[in-house]
Amino acid sequence: MAVEPHKHCPVCGTPIPLSEKACSPDCEKVIRQRENQMNRNQKLVTVLLIIFILVWFYFVIIK
Repeated sequence: MAVEPHKHCPVCGTPIPLSEKACSPDCEKVIRQRENQMNRNQKLVTVLLIIFILVWFYFVIIK
């Protein structure tokens, strides 16, 4: 008894074909929102790291 190849929707867990990203437009919307939030968080962390390094350089090298 073999099951045909498939994967599961990352939002709701419904089985979907391998070529699909999500099972419905609603789940695709949730995935896009999560990706956008993750991109925003990565940019924020990068900016904070750059600020931290600049402040560190200021206190270590200049003073």
